[in-house]
Amino acid sequence: MTAFSLMTRRELMKMLAAGVPVLPLSRASRAFAIPSGSAWTKYKENPVLGGQYGTCFDICVLFESGIYRMWVSWRPKQSVAITESNDGIHWSPPEIVLPPDRSTGWEDDINRPIVVHRDDGYHMWYTGQSKGRSKIGYAKSSDGRTWVRQSSNPVLESTAQWEGVAVMCPHVMWDDSSRVWKMWYSGGEQYEPNAIGYATSTDGLRWEKQSANPVLTPDRQCDWEKERVTAAQVIRWKGWYYAFYIGFRDIDHAQIGMARSKDGIRGWVRHAENPIVRPTPDGWDADACYKPFTVYSNKTWRLWYNGRREHLEQIGLVIHEGEDLGFIAK
Repeated sequence: MTAFSLMTRRELMKMLAAGVPVLPLSRASRAFAIPSGSAWTKYKENPVLGGQYGTCFDICVLFESGIYRMWVSWRPKQSVAITESNDGIHWSPPEIVLPPDRSTGWEDDINRPIVVHRDDGYHMWYTGQSKGRSKIGYAKSSDGRTWVRQSSNPVLESTAQWEGVAVMCPHVMWDDSSRVWKMWYSGGEQYEPNAIGYATSTDGLRWEKQSANPVLTPDRQCDWEKERVTAAQVIRWKGWYYAFYIGFRDIDHAQIGMARSKDGIRGWVRHAENPIVRPTPDGWDADACYKPFTVYSNKTWRLWYNGRREHLEQIGLVIHEGEDLGFIAK
């Protein structure tokens, strides 16, 4: 086994930043988890996107007019790309829709998008990275492909101590009853943030952070998420806010869990069977399962995530049959 075969995501990022060429993926892996016993079942032909395109990670999916549309973080291009699918399994080649804008000084690398489609068009919040910091920007589109930034400045950046040098991984929903945008975002370290905060806005540009932030923090009693929690997708379903989030047992090993809250801010309760998505020993996702994004369509929950084996991240699919999420409180 070579030294490179033990390379972590963090070491790879440092090499890429330094312009060091990356060798082919070794067959060795460091599996550490048993298959999940939950109702979430991995698609047997995973991964569904990545490989020939290089690392694809941290995605957002909408199901529109019978088509799945995925906005994906495309690491080799430092951009957000779009890809489409009829079945959520077979995807078109990625096409860049939001490239970096190095003139602004804060978005040399663009990634981690969330896209919301309303009657007035598509709205995207994304992470811009530069000089060891992460901030969140905002863009609009009429078709989901041609995007116009709404400000040359970030709309959210680190201001609180817990946010460290980075705010990233926004998840945004529009609350029609209260007429506000609601955002869950991750803050902390640049490599992997530490906890999840909450903010609101009436226009998508000016945000007010929750005074009680962070609203979702690691459960130190749970080995699989004791180190940090990040990158939640939050949905409203049957009177609850459900968070699908990443839990880290240590900086290099991650799995996916689920929690719910009545207001999306306080009183988060974990699912008793967490983690609901675990790495597959010796599989393509043997080291980590990151950034879930879940869509309910055709009486099935589909959860896409990026899995990692050594330095390569690709997108996989997990299926949950039926409408009932089967939430059992811990």
